[in-house]
Amino acid sequence: MGGTGKTPHIEYLIFQLQYLYKVATLSRGYGRKGHGFVLADAHTPASQIGDEPRQFKLKYPETIVAVCEDRVLGIPSILNSHPETEVILLDDAFQHRGVRAGLSILITEYANLFTRDHLFPVGWLRESKKNYRRADMIIVSKCPSELSVIERDSLIRELKPLPYQRIYFSTLEYGTVYSFFELGNKIQVSKDTDVLLVCGIARFDALKGHLDNLARKVYVRDYKDHHSFDQYDLEAIRETFHNLGEVKKVLVTTEKDAARFEEHGAWFLKNKLEIFVQPIAVRFLFSDGERFTDDVLQFITSTKQKN
Repeated sequence: MGGTGKTPHIEYLIFQLQYLYKVATLSRGYGRKGHGFVLADAHTPASQIGDEPRQFKLKYPETIVAVCEDRVLGIPSILNSHPETEVILLDDAFQHRGVRAGLSILITEYANLFTRDHLFPVGWLRESKKNYRRADMIIVSKCPSELSVIERDSLIRELKPLPYQRIYFSTLEYGTVYSFFELGNKIQVSKDTDVLLVCGIARFDALKGHLDNLARKVYVRDYKDHHSFDQYDLEAIRETFHNLGEVKKVLVTTEKDAARFEEHGAWFLKNKLEIFVQPIAVRFLFSDGERFTDDVLQFITSTKQKN
């Protein structure tokens, strides 16, 4: 139901493939206003395409970014508008049976493996555990960076990958926060800094833990995943930030939330409220990043040769 780190893994694939192939992403566009097929350009707001697609377009402007509830309609629409497209990354489509993906990647979170989880609403699973068999690759995400070989092997035994399934382990790395609206303030989160973390994501525990290690104290205003911020929310955020007092403080959000805050840029500028973004990136453990990329490239190459 979310929170496994799917978006940064899509970004990892975009980064690895963008100079080799013409890449497109196709998402459902969850939380957007309107419906149907929309092809994003540099100015398409998150309200029209969703926060994650907007995030993709902001970070990788040369990538084709499209949204459509119906992937069966979305894929030919992409190919019609961009016939040069060679690779389409289907964002969050493991349960979408209308399209037979050439390569299926299942991501399961280290702290909540699908083997230990249950179907929604009891747990976070969207379908039966046995359907992991459809995956060609399994990524255990959000692992501790110091994950041992012994624990890795124990997790592999628990997941019981089938002979055709390749398994990888990844962790999240956090970069330096940066100013989203560039109001001129520069700040480093440190032990003399209070942080107000504002986020509307499925799970924020790992991010808060990272900021806890850096800051003096971390306060959180959390919203539901893909929350659409309105004027009331903005005023409440400003008041909460103001009430932290006359201390060194910083307002931090995620890249995904920043994509939704972008449409309120004029309000942030008018109120001189600086918002900083915490970037994250995927790193594969056990030097498996190259192996993962090579496996994906081998699939693409073999598919192109067949066609």
